[in-house]
Amino acid sequence: MTADPLAPLLDLPGVADAAEHARDALGRAHRHRANLRGWPVTAAEAALRAARASSVLDGGTLQLDEESVRDPVFAGALRVAQALEGGATAVVDVWQRAPLQALARLHSLAAADLVDEDRLGRPRLNPEVSARLDLMTRLVTGGSAVPAPILSAVAHGELLALSAFGSADGVVARAVARLVTIATGLDPHGLGVPEVFWMRRAADYRAAASGFATGTEDGLTRWLTFSCRALQEGAREALTIADTKAGK
Repeated sequence: MTADPLAPLLDLPGVADAAEHARDALGRAHRHRANLRGWPVTAAEAALRAARASSVLDGGTLQLDEESVRDPVFAGALRVAQALEGGATAVVDVWQRAPLQALARLHSLAAADLVDEDRLGRPRLNPEVSARLDLMTRLVTGGSAVPAPILSAVAHGELLALSAFGSADGVVARAVARLVTIATGLDPHGLGVPEVFWMRRAADYRAAASGFATGTEDGLTRWLTFSCRALQEGAREALTIADTKAGK
């Protein structure tokens, strides 16, 4: 039997516990009474908040108003978030069947106002980038048995490290992190909003991502635990949304 390449990540200090805490937090968010039947409403709000926060991290507008949609970064992030809203089965199905195709689709949505049409959905022509994208997508779509929070963090960190498309890479990386949580059933309706935590802790987010890219034990540990913390905080954001919708 072939060893699971990601299994050693669970031996890093605090990582397994952080993943379990993230899972518990998202489970509580899904059990909120407003999310039992009214999740399409809360998922729509989560998608909007995710788009705003993700775009800000890539230099998009901070304000949400009528002018926001003219900002190309925010517009792209919003298209991506809407494509994933509520755990959209079309994107999930493609991701599970042909992950590189789903990745190309997300880039086409994110970068539509940023680059020429012939560059949309096309990773940079680089053998290392191609090989690492292929390996990453295979691992996070069934090639590893590590918990979903770790799969999400690995996909996210690898895409940030690769800058595979050369445009909208941050928005795409965070979208794939969200997609993995949906596809694995960790957050099936996309109620969590970890993007808000990453936006508020932008300097820490970038430092942790840089640490992941080094591949060192300390760097991997920091990124994985930071990502799991973001999922926990994103679950709290989901509870805030649910409380508001429930009239609390």
